[in-house]
Amino acid sequence: MAELPVEKDITVNRKARYEYTIIQTYEAGIVLQGTEVKAIRQGKASLTDSYAALKDGEMWLFNAHISVYDQGSINNHEPLRIRKLLLNKSEIRKLIGKVKEKGLTLVPLRLYFKAGKIKLQIALAKGKKIYDKREDIAKRDFQREQQRGGRN
Repeated sequence: MAELPVEKDITVNRKARYEYTIIQTYEAGIVLQGTEVKAIRQGKASLTDSYAALKDGEMWLFNAHISVYDQGSINNHEPLRIRKLLLNKSEIRKLIGKVKEKGLTLVPLRLYFKAGKIKLQIALAKGKKIYDKREDIAKRDFQREQQRGGRN
């Protein structure tokens, strides 16, 4: 029996689930330079304030910060450069139609290793209103209180 590839998180965009309602998730490959891969292996990546967008029929990742590799030479990468995402053409076509809908956007959720490759999980998401965020906080507090009550 074939063993499933182990996924190991590199970085998670925790702010995304708070700011957006997740509608659907997609797994995308990401085009990286050698020094970027080495910096990611050191855990020097951040998805905060990053977003994915369609440009010229291709998917791109903007504002993802991958720090400069310490042992890199003059060939080191730019920390905030735009990176190409790898998706199937059919997935890109679906996303083009959905992103054109009012209020939907593409948000990176997590960067992780899968079978030795670096993958990015992106989500089709809709921005939450302030009252939705308050409601989520209230639910989370209620569940926390219930768990505390069960332990005593």
